[in-house]
Amino acid sequence: MNHFELFDITPVYALDLADLQLRYRKLQQAMHPDRFANASERDKLLAVQRTSQLNDAYHTLRDPLLRAEYIVSLRGVDMQHEQKTLQDPEFLMAQMAWRERVEELNVGDFAAIDEAFADLERETKLLQNTLEQQIEANANEEAADTIRKLKFMQKLGRELEALEDE
Repeated sequence: MNHFELFDITPVYALDLADLQLRYRKLQQAMHPDRFANASERDKLLAVQRTSQLNDAYHTLRDPLLRAEYIVSLRGVDMQHEQKTLQDPEFLMAQMAWRERVEELNVGDFAAIDEAFADLERETKLLQNTLEQQIEANANEEAADTIRKLKFMQKLGRELEALEDE
């Protein structure tokens, strides 16, 4: 049973997260291992396994990037084990520009860091919109490339946060 089937929802990128959370809570209550305290050891183990699967499914579906990766994997694109790199020269140039920008930021220059965060957020939203369109159109290989781009943007965001924390 895949994650969408577990929650009895259509496998789409644009999920109603409030509905997902409601379904999660209902399933969590029904599957919680405490409800099986007086059951056999086998049933207790199954309850723990189902709860683990439920938590993993919820974690995956509530995160837009993990959800997208999961959708394209259901469609036959193996994102976990592939070593494919992006062949988009324009994005590779943008990566280099971002790297230079982050390296040039000074610790304590909060205005420049905030500006970088704002630019990163704007570009990330554009990529997320593109990703949603690609998934809806079943353009799975293109979606996989966009996921790779978003992973880079996510990593940059973590680097900016670390710089801000310093």
